Amino acid sequence: MVQSLSSRFIGRLKARDPEAWFELWQIFGPVIQGTLTRWGRGIIGAETVRDLSQETLAALSDAIDRHDPNKGARFSTWLLAIARHTLGDELDRRNALKRGSGKRPASLDESWTTGTLPSADTAYESAVFRAKVAAAIRQTEIESDFMDFSIYRMRVFDGQTGKDVAANLGVSEPTVSRRLSKVRGLLRDRLEHVIGTFSFTPEELEEAERNGLTLNPKKADDTLFDEALAEIYHAQVDQPPGANPIEQR
Repeated sequence: MVQSLSSRFIGRLKARDPEAWFELWQIFGPVIQGTLTRWGRGIIGAETVRDLSQETLAALSDAIDRHDPNKGARFSTWLLAIARHTLGDELDRRNALKRGSGKRPASLDESWTTGTLPSADTAYESAVFRAKVAAAIRQTEIESDFMDFSIYRMRVFDGQTGKDVAANLGVSEPTVSRRLSKVRGLLRDRLEHVIGTFSFTPEELEEAERNGLTLNPKKADDTLFDEALAEIYHAQVDQPPGANPIEQR
């Protein structure tokens, strides 16, 4: 599944499918912005971060034909290399202006194809995974009945008891359980699709399981799945303003 879904998505990017590029921006845009902010360490402001994140995806558009998912490199790490190049160009430009001299920026090929890819730290890898989960949650909310998703949100993300949810919405507790199960099943389907689409190695696909999101469940896994998803959800919504894909409706 990793190979078929991810290869198909790369194919859409190479074909300049605007919807594919929009999907890519929704997931990776906020992650790149957060990474550039950490790298900039106060040297660059929020407006520059936004500009550089857009330049990163523009550079990706120019380089996408050279990406080969069969080599097993994470797409997210490849994107990280382009972001590093983009930030490096900006800092070189600023230093050159201070010295009153010019410096020709390295080409994208010189910057990352002739050397090793940058090492992705835990914070970046975690942010990429959370972004995938956020996309799956967003898709599930769009596809679900409003009442059904409200029940799941109240029960799992807000931590209310089934009894309280039933009383607040004027439905029975069995109805809460039934609709909760319906949304959970859709969430698992959406997670499997999103993770498969934006994962390019078996290790990335295993991230869901490592984080407690069992996609091929038994009944006993449901509670653990909900708890794990709630933890990831709250880690995501606690991100700084503008860096939270769940809020992007």
